[in-house]
Amino acid sequence: MTQSRTAKFALGQIVRHRNAEFQGVVVDVDPAYAGPAGAPGPDQRDQPYYRVLAIGEDAGFLVYAAENVLLHDEGVSPLSASDQAEWFNVDALGRLAPRSQPMH
Repeated sequence: MTQSRTAKFALGQIVRHRNAEFQGVVVDVDPAYAGPAGAPGPDQRDQPYYRVLAIGEDAGFLVYAAENVLLHDEGVSPLSASDQAEWFNVDALGRLAPRSQPMH
């Protein structure tokens, strides 16, 4: 049975992989694994999964990562208001939603 958990990271938050494989900004979150069947193993599915726009040497790339492999990156400043407006819809309460999805 899938149990819903509260996501540890918020949209727009800067995170890094626990093994320093990438660093980026959270652009979307699923309450549990929502990718292709068969991956990852069943013990990894019942946790939030994040779409992270990762920073590469030449360009950014999108990563779908489990919560247990991500850490808050305290060494990086949060997104500025103009950066948030570029990547997210921001409502009157300051809540963020990916530009590709409507606000709830």
